[in-house]
Parts: sequence; C-alpha cells; structure tokens
Amino acid sequence: MQLTFEVIAETLRERIRSGGLRPGDALPTQAVLMREFEAASLTVQKAMALLKQDGWAVSRPGKGAFVAHPDDADDLDSPEATAPVGGTTARVEALELALAEAAQQLADLRGRVEALEAGGGGRGR
Repeated sequence: MQLTFEVIAETLRERIRSGGLRPGDALPTQAVLMREFEAASLTVQKAMALLKQDGWAVSRPGKGAFVAHPDDADDLDSPEATAPVGGTTARVEALELALAEAAQQLADLRGRVEALEAGGGGRGR
C-alpha cells in the first residue's frame, strides 16, 4: 500500500503524463492538495519534494512549483530522470525540506515525551 505522499506524487505524475498538466504549468498549491487529498502540510511537502527529486517539477522561489520542461529531462521515465532537475539547487531544496520535516517530527516527539513525563506516563491510574 502506498503512503499518502506517494499517492499524491503519483496522481500528479499521471496528470502530467496525460497532458492535464503541461510543462511550465503551475502545480496545485499546497493548500489545494491538502484539501484534495485530506492530507497534512508535511505530507504534501514530501510529495512535492519527491516530484522535484525525480525531475517532474521545479521550484521558482516566490512563485511556486511548476511542471518541468521536457528539455529538463529527455524522458521522465528514464533512469537519468531520477536526478533532480536543476541539479544542485533542487537537491538542496529536497534536503532542506527533509531536514525541516525531521526537525518537525523531533519537535512533535519531544512534546509527546514532555507530556508523558509531566503526566507520569499515564500508567497505573
């Protein structure tokens, strides 16, 4: 079974393959994808990072994410297309997103541990 971020990414790839989204088109915003898939912000961000990493999308700072142009990758299904479009910049963006997600997960875990410690763990009650 696919994880939600994989479902979102595959749905967008299918829209690109079918021509529903064309090179240069803006991808749906995070808010739109969150509503459409009933997904959390981090889930949508992870899907977008996957699309960028695999060469299906590019980011334009201050403007959003867009479908990659064919000249960015000759064949999106080829092994070469697994390298991010835009080279280093796309890799850095993907790593920054992964780092932000990891930091959020750590903060969530820290909050849970603190809540458990403050409440005595909730055992024996």
